[in-house]
Amino acid sequence: MRIFAYILKFMLAYFRSIDYKSLKTILIVAFLVRLISVIFAEGYGMHDDHYLIIEAAGSWVDGYDYNHWLPWTNGNLGVPEGHSFTYVGINYLLISGIKSIGISDPKIIMLIIRLIHAVFSLLIIRYAFKITEKLSTKAIASTVGWILALLWVMPFLSVRNLVEVTSIPFLMASMWFVIRDDKKTTLFYAGLLIGMAISFRYQIAVFAVGMGIYFILKMQWEKLIFFSIGALVCFSLTQGLVDYFIWGRPFAEFRGYVEYNMNEGTQYMKNTNYFMYFYVLFGFLLFPMGILALIGYFNSAKKYWVVFLPTLLFLLFHTWFPNRQERFILTIFPLVICLSVMGIALLRERKFWNGFWKVSLVAFWILNIPLLAVVSTMPSKKSRMDTMYSLYGHVKGNEHILIEATGETNPEMMPFFYSGKWRYGIQERWNTDTTSIDTICKVKHDLIFFFGQDSLKERIHSFKKFYPNMKLHAQIQPGYVDKLLHSINPRNSNSYVEVWWTNYKK
Repeated sequence: MRIFAYILKFMLAYFRSIDYKSLKTILIVAFLVRLISVIFAEGYGMHDDHYLIIEAAGSWVDGYDYNHWLPWTNGNLGVPEGHSFTYVGINYLLISGIKSIGISDPKIIMLIIRLIHAVFSLLIIRYAFKITEKLSTKAIASTVGWILALLWVMPFLSVRNLVEVTSIPFLMASMWFVIRDDKKTTLFYAGLLIGMAISFRYQIAVFAVGMGIYFILKMQWEKLIFFSIGALVCFSLTQGLVDYFIWGRPFAEFRGYVEYNMNEGTQYMKNTNYFMYFYVLFGFLLFPMGILALIGYFNSAKKYWVVFLPTLLFLLFHTWFPNRQERFILTIFPLVICLSVMGIALLRERKFWNGFWKVSLVAFWILNIPLLAVVSTMPSKKSRMDTMYSLYGHVKGNEHILIEATGETNPEMMPFFYSGKWRYGIQERWNTDTTSIDTICKVKHDLIFFFGQDSLKERIHSFKKFYPNMKLHAQIQPGYVDKLLHSINPRNSNSYVEVWWTNYKK
């Protein structure tokens, strides 16, 4: 008993000795939490962070062009579609480098990529801390740091391949250089960094314009010039030069992006909810902290105009533009946290707001910690990922696959990357499909993916009439959160999958 008492006493003394306001402490804890997501949060969050990044980059490494983006690829329409090659190109280099050292297993490759992204995401916390400390106090900076380190959604987002998130460190670093000092070289570096952020995600140009407006309002012409030169230099190198080599003309993809959004982007996924981004930004902070953060954000405007103006312009632009998706606003989220906490600090000079802050903080951590435990360990799109991974090492890559989803709401795109092959023929059978099995089986299939458990035995039996030698290859269970989401809304088709070989004689 004395030994246990001694150990407990030692541990308590150790934890008391830790400086919890230290950036180093915050970063260590943040990394450990993100490491959990690196290991357990497999898969991908949504369509764009996989199919526009990993599928494209992974296929290029293997000598294939999954999305037909490259002008020399069969199937390319000869017109740039408006996809920046910067971030997908970086992932191409990462996957190439990993494979060059003999690692080819798709899940191990993605584990390494998640680890790299987790480490890179720590820069968000570092610069958020430094920006807040510079503009306010170290105590307030540490609050910002802990919120960004342990907010329930941040570890999960930090290991995803979303350009809206991976561009944030460049944006934060640029803002830090803007407020750090007035040296010409510092402003030039700030411009270089914002140029890189724009190259990752073109919409960040709106944020850069906000910075430019701030310099004009303050009549800081020298800052404006050097900031603008840096941004133009970086953007020209990463977009102009790269596109020239690919398309034979500079800024081809950027022009394609602008033209698409002017002509068709306003019609794509229209959303009339003008308050959606406010729900996202402040809803992440839960109740009642989110309400207080919203008040704090606007309260910060007068004193912290240098940060507030570009974030507000970015928020207003996305609110005005008809195509609204929740992930679009994630880019400014850390800066909104900085402003909100600094704005709340100004409010806390009054007794009511100080009491409201204390209650909100307690409620926030009570609600946040269980959510953090669940979301940080949550595999996403697990059944789709594991279905394709079950083929790794077992296929040639030119098989014809039938996705039989009559027991589901609808079939989903399959992530070929996890199978290590790219040239499959895919046919889909929806739950609304009235085509007879006789007609479907006129095209011979090598594999059938049965999605959903509704009438599963009957569906399998009906195909055995045409493929009497069918053999079960894998039974894929969805992740626990995917399963919950599917039970709440069947349109979320992350459900049970069975993979069968037809074993027909070719």
